[in-house]
Amino acid sequence: MLKSTANALQDLETSVERYLIELENFDMEQLLIKTNEEEWSIGQMYIHLIQTAQFMHLQHVDSCLAGNGPALATAEDKTEIGRKVYELGSFPPVRVRVPASPQYTPQQPESKEQIIEGLRSVVERMKRTEPALAGASEQSKIPHPRFGPLTAAEWFLLVEMHYRHHFMQLERLKGELSLV
Repeated sequence: MLKSTANALQDLETSVERYLIELENFDMEQLLIKTNEEEWSIGQMYIHLIQTAQFMHLQHVDSCLAGNGPALATAEDKTEIGRKVYELGSFPPVRVRVPASPQYTPQQPESKEQIIEGLRSVVERMKRTEPALAGASEQSKIPHPRFGPLTAAEWFLLVEMHYRHHFMQLERLKGELSLV
């Protein structure tokens, strides 16, 4: 059973609070440390969360709600992995690796304030968007690269799952920096 969008919003707020508390434990120098060229810094992970929510997940929610842009009217369903993710309500607890590239690798943060403002802006946008999901078409979908076509509500739920999933990366990066 899918989590309700209202519950996902509450869970996202809890995750963002945890990320903000964690952020207090780092100075800017620590946020920028990379253990090697293939790894992200903790700061880059924060920027990834903000940018993915703002410029992919929530942009797709908006397109599905409006029924325009890349949104398709389709009865096509998710891939097998997509079905499993939504049935479980979370990503598998495995590390996802994407090769470093200019279009995917996030920039380093400019300041802690940039991160704080970015996280808060995601929550505010989610709060503004959530009420509109009740009237969203189940046929208006945008394909996810691994999960297949997703509705506005499914893209919305993905934000919270994505934030929760990256706690594993945060813990691993803290451990690598001996900050645990």
